[in-house]
Amino acid sequence: MEKKRMLTGDRPTGKLHLGHYIGTLKNRVRLQHEYESFFIIADLHMLTTKHEPEHIREVDANARQLVLDSIAAGIEPEHVTFYLQSGIHEIHEMETMLQNLVTVSRLERIPSLKEMARAAHIEMPYGLLGYPVLQAADILCVRSHIVPVGKDNAAHVEVTRELARRFNNLYGEIFPVPEVLLGEVPTLVGIDGQAKMSKSLNNAIFLSDTPKEVEKKVMRMYTDPNRVHANVPGTVEGNPVFIYHDAFNPNKAEVEDLKERYRAGTVGDVEVKQKLAVALNAMLDPMRERRAAYDAPGRIEELIYRGTQRVREETRQTLYEMQKVMGWAGVWNRIRRKAEKYTATQEKLRRAE
Repeated sequence: MEKKRMLTGDRPTGKLHLGHYIGTLKNRVRLQHEYESFFIIADLHMLTTKHEPEHIREVDANARQLVLDSIAAGIEPEHVTFYLQSGIHEIHEMETMLQNLVTVSRLERIPSLKEMARAAHIEMPYGLLGYPVLQAADILCVRSHIVPVGKDNAAHVEVTRELARRFNNLYGEIFPVPEVLLGEVPTLVGIDGQAKMSKSLNNAIFLSDTPKEVEKKVMRMYTDPNRVHANVPGTVEGNPVFIYHDAFNPNKAEVEDLKERYRAGTVGDVEVKQKLAVALNAMLDPMRERRAAYDAPGRIEELIYRGTQRVREETRQTLYEMQKVMGWAGVWNRIRRKAEKYTATQEKLRRAE
């Protein structure tokens, strides 16, 4: 019995951080053997908000780091397929066929698209409005059954589900309707305590950070602003340091002890942060070792190239199946045959003259 398929991925806009890890990476690692797994490097999606030359020049390096971060987190490259979205030229034709099965008003109701435009300080471009349609083509081109995503992308996958059902009902059953799998923590607050973790906001702890970098970032983390001294009872709920302890510190007894003493005003922020830094570095140390083991010149690029070649063949087959059930597959060939017949007839006439 063939395994079901999983597709997920990231835009190559920078290094992955703890928010990515707890939002989707942990699920990817957990599910990579249960499903036949495809991981997209979504560089075409990057263009919707970052299309300037300086951003495009960074794609190669960012793609490499993205794959290294994934492998460091526990993805086994021999069991999964990494691929570059822009290397799959057939994806554009798939998107064209799908985009006529969804309305503009449906896409305009997706709140995350407006949030992306605001965050990028741009007016909504055509490409961003159609982001979920291209994403649907990404998911359906390999006929994925499950899509692990962060909370922001759940509404996009719902569009994919709608498109798969509409295509199947209109033309013929060729697509599975993919399921959404959300991470255990929908969003992770940044170390500033003001917004979700993001590279652009300079409030992220990256999977590739050194132990010293992690310590420095943890020590400057936002805590309870009303706690001016260590002997003042503090608030645990909503406190970023304790959110991180709950998410990443496996020593639950230590976490509960720190919470109890924090509420009582018998422990300082420094001790709480120091223990968090220890817990984070203990989690990241094996990732650093895996990263170093795979960080050889050309090795990651070879993985991406080989995976892209495989997915391109998959997409060609899916596109052919789409064209066949639509009655589209023979149009060009029929025109070509008639044109060739006409040309041959004209050539005979010229010879007869």
